[in-house]
This record gives sequence, structure tokens and C-alpha cells, in this order.
Amino acid sequence: MWLVYALLSALFAGITAILAKIGIRNTDSHLATALRTIVVLLFAWLMAWLTAGRGLGGEGTEAAAVSHFAALSEAFSRISGKTFVFLMLSGLTTGGSWICYFKALQLGDVNKVAPIDKSSTILTMLLAFLFLGEALTVIKIIAMLIMGAGTYLMIQKKESSQDSEKKKNTSWLVYALLSAVFASLTTILGKIGISGIDSNLGTAIRTVFVLLMAWIIVFVLGRQKEIRQIDRKSWLFLGLSGIATGLSWLCYYRALQDGNASIVAPIDKLSIVVTVAFSWIFLKERLSGRAMAGFIGVVGGTLLLLV
Repeated sequence: MWLVYALLSALFAGITAILAKIGIRNTDSHLATALRTIVVLLFAWLMAWLTAGRGLGGEGTEAAAVSHFAALSEAFSRISGKTFVFLMLSGLTTGGSWICYFKALQLGDVNKVAPIDKSSTILTMLLAFLFLGEALTVIKIIAMLIMGAGTYLMIQKKESSQDSEKKKNTSWLVYALLSAVFASLTTILGKIGISGIDSNLGTAIRTVFVLLMAWIIVFVLGRQKEIRQIDRKSWLFLGLSGIATGLSWLCYYRALQDGNASIVAPIDKLSIVVTVAFSWIFLKERLSGRAMAGFIGVVGGTLLLLV
């Protein structure tokens, strides 16, 4: 089942990028990240509460609710200090990844930002080898090289008159690279953090730290004053992107709990297929011949890891 969860995670993650891109068009990316994290947090704790009472008795709505809360409280009390620390660190790195990713999305094209973010797979496999003892085979090394080359081709775009001004501003690239680094750290820390506990509860706890980090940045930058300026369309898409992220996370960490991080992470990164398809349909972003070759390389290298 972990394979099914990993594939569902990729689907929802791919949808998230498009929904978020539309939602942050007229909204500060830091504020948008903080707002959508509220939706993710509510969704995560709802799922933790619903799954906490599995196997418990109790008739009636009120009795069932008490059973769920009791089970959730008991599960929370059993979390060790080490697990809690790693969940906290995982949440903070996730917050860093999100903040950088959505800032990059706001500044650059989805088809250029997404492949860099997905390149975190390469660093994840290296970190899984170093810290989790997961094997680094010849096939994995070849796959990493193909994915790296594919990512490079995807972010290289033939310059046109329309791109001349964008070329001067490459800050999106810095944010995208930082997003990939934080994302890889998140996977390793998350893998350690959810050992021995329910993945839904682990996801809910780490989301608390993501929310705290996001809002601290918003208040430090003074962006909270811009909430009133957000239009209805942006609210809608930010909310939908939060729900999609919540679903992606729940599936991802459920898969991560049972499968190897070096395999689950690459499958999750297949979300780039969904992202590219949706960006072509809804955002009218087209891939050049070189970028398409790079896209095939990224997907091919990812699929090679499943051999």
C-alpha cells in the first residue's frame, strides 16, 4: 500500500503547485504560505483525530468523539523527546522549503521552478545513504545523473524578447535551490520523526511548527496588513492548494512510514508530470524541445529508481 500512497502524494503535490501559483499572483508569497498552512494544519489534525480512534469502541456521536480524543491524547503522550525534536526540525525545514518554493513560484515559471524543487530527490538519496543506511546502488547513481541532467535542460530556456527583463532577475533560482535543500532535509528528518508513531499524528505535529515559522516571518516583514487586500479568487485557490497539500502530506508520510525514503521520495517527485500538464493547460506555459528532453530525463530517471 505504501506505493499507492506515494503515487497519490505525487498527484496531490502536482495539483498544489498550480493552485498555489494562481493563488499567489496578487498576494505576497510569505502571507500566502502562512494562510494556506492554516488549512493544512486543520486538515492534518482532523485526519489525526479521525484515525486515532481506530479499533476503539463507543456508540453514538458523542461517545465516538470522546474515544477519538482519548486515543489521540494517549498517542501524543507516548511520543518520545527524540521523536518530538525531529518532528519539530522536520516542520521547520518544511516551512523553509515552502517559503522559498512559493517565493520562487511567484518570481519564475512553474515549469522552471518545479524541476529544481524536484531535484531534492538527488540530495535526499545521498542523505538517506549517509544517515539512514539505505543502499546507494549503481542504478540509483545512474538515475541521479539522468535526473540532474534533465533538471539542467528544463531550466535552460531559449531567450526571447519577452524574457529579456526576466533574465536580469534570477532570484527565483536561488529560492528554488533553497527549497530543494530544505525539502531533502525534511524527508530525512521526517523519516526519523515518524518512527514508532502514527504518520497522521506526526504530520499534524510538524505542521504546527510550519505554521509558527510562516507567521513569524509574516509579522517580521509586516505583511499581515495585506490580508484585507486579498481578493476572493486568491482566497479560493489558496484554500484549495492547502487542501491539496494536506492530502499530499498525509499520503506521503504514510508511504514514508512503511517504505524506503530513497524510493518514496522519487515517486513523490513524479508530481512534476502533473505540474507540467496542468501548467500547460491552465497557465499556458509551454516546454521547448530542450526542456521536453529534460522533462523526459527527470521522469525517466525517477522511474529508473523503481526498477
